[in-house]
Amino acid sequence: MDELAHTDAALPKESAATAGPAEKRARRGWVSVLVWASIVPLAAWAALRLVPGDVHFQWIRAVAFTPYVALASVAVPLLALLSRRWAALVVSLVVAGTLAACVLPRAVPGGNPTAAGPPLRVLSANLLMGGVPPGTLIRLVRDLRADVLTLQELTPSAVAGLRDVGLGELLPYHVEVPGEGAHGSGIYSRFPLTPGQLIRFGVFRQATATVDVPGAPRVSIVSVHPCAPRYADRRRCWAEGLAALPLPDGPVRILAGDFNATLDHARMRRLLDAGYHDAAATTGEGLATTWPYRPWHFNGWSIPPVTLDHILVDPRVAVGSFAVHRLALTDHLAVFAELTLPAR
Repeated sequence: MDELAHTDAALPKESAATAGPAEKRARRGWVSVLVWASIVPLAAWAALRLVPGDVHFQWIRAVAFTPYVALASVAVPLLALLSRRWAALVVSLVVAGTLAACVLPRAVPGGNPTAAGPPLRVLSANLLMGGVPPGTLIRLVRDLRADVLTLQELTPSAVAGLRDVGLGELLPYHVEVPGEGAHGSGIYSRFPLTPGQLIRFGVFRQATATVDVPGAPRVSIVSVHPCAPRYADRRRCWAEGLAALPLPDGPVRILAGDFNATLDHARMRRLLDAGYHDAAATTGEGLATTWPYRPWHFNGWSIPPVTLDHILVDPRVAVGSFAVHRLALTDHLAVFAELTLPAR
């Protein structure tokens, strides 16, 4: 009887002992699920980022936020290391390294050619349907001593306002293609220019011109502003507007404006692969965001800032500096670059 009682008393202890390892295995399983659930979306993002195409309309809108995803990916290897998930650690390091390789070169200066020609200061601004006060813009032009100004969302009233405040005294040569709303654009220059063929897709008009800079070959300028890919029915207009931009062959070319695209979009990468240099990335400022610099919401979500405004330069053009500047009553930052052109 004592022996049986002793056996019965030992049974709960034995059950408790066997339950402990089972609970630990369950916890380890949940940790593995958590680690891999963190890796898989990042791995999918990295894989899509490497695809040389737009993939899908929703991806066009999402890929602009790749720098934020790259930053988030740094935490996952640490999670895998702390949980001792070695396979997950290897995969997460590959994913984080891939995203870093896509993004970090923009923060490292380099890629400048040797150019011995005259300087050219280029300023570009999105006026938000002509809403920027003309006096504010002309002060910036004067302070920066801009030689070329490209404007997007240039309206007829904005054209009249800029004339009234004396923009023509600073930049007497111009090509103006105003339009109501967000559709117009323009180019203003200190040097003589010749209007070029208008790039038009949908209702968006991208002005072009050739500028005669003393001591340099003629410079082809485009005020870039394709449709914004905000809705699916604008995807084609956006894609064709970017595809129509001239490649860096023949004359020296500069593309400046609101591209409605970041350097993570496949169509922007094609321009870089063709030879263009992004002025911001060349100077190590490629992660400087330009839109929106004020709180902006879409479908109830707050939009973190991204880099939509660029100055792309011909591979023969050197970039001395790059900066962004605030203007009143617009949601874009103006972009400015000091360039050195090749000698004639």
